Amino acid sequence: MDMKTTPVDKDLPFYAPAGGEVDLFEHAWRNRLPLLIKGPTGCGKTRFVAHMAARLGLPLTTVSCHDDLTAADLVGRHLIGDGQTRWCDGPLTRAVREGGICYLDEIVEARKDTTVVLHPLADDRRVLPIERTGELLEAPAGFMLVISYNPGYQNFLKGLKPSTRQRFVALSFDFPAADREEAILVGETGCEPMLAKQLVSIGRSLRALKDVDLEEVASTRLLVYAATLIRDGMAPLSACRAALVEALTDDTEVAVALMEVVRATFGK
Repeated sequence: MDMKTTPVDKDLPFYAPAGGEVDLFEHAWRNRLPLLIKGPTGCGKTRFVAHMAARLGLPLTTVSCHDDLTAADLVGRHLIGDGQTRWCDGPLTRAVREGGICYLDEIVEARKDTTVVLHPLADDRRVLPIERTGELLEAPAGFMLVISYNPGYQNFLKGLKPSTRQRFVALSFDFPAADREEAILVGETGCEPMLAKQLVSIGRSLRALKDVDLEEVASTRLLVYAATLIRDGMAPLSACRAALVEALTDDTEVAVALMEVVRATFGK
């Protein structure tokens, strides 16, 4: 199979590279290595994978992992209908059969016994055993396994087992530097550069707050939402309240503190 990189064109999902992540992804793809992407919520992990799938001309299967995700949800199960029993492939199995990228988003949210099914796919065997059908699927050259998670949520109950982690090459994401984050807002929404600069300044100020209790800080995704609303004609204070403040907290006092940061930029 030809594994050359598809040339970049205007139809690619917008993505502003931070450093060597595009190069690493392409090296992993060419050498049939699975990839682990670590980083906070809303920093661009999913967009990066979508961008790379389009860049390489590959179909992309995305699975959003959750507490109730089972191995059968990924691999498949027998279904009963019209008096017959038939096998139905899960998204992981379909991706292995057809080739392309299978992206498991927030993998640590899945049950730990579920991730074990990935092990033979993520080492040099590159196979997927399907016990219920007796099949042993060999991943084609065009298949790539990518997983992601947010290290900030890790604890003794939710973490990636070393036996899983050490089957992947890994890449760390963080929130972009100010100039790159501004470029992302402009490229993603078409907003004016000055608005992008103002929103990025607010985002960085919110992330730096030490005296408020937030489970998550303002993500690049939320700044994009705010820019989208303002560009569509919404008042900046109202847009920032909806896209940033109310999305980050349910606490009235914390919301007041966050709005003070917003007002410092956009006034009363």
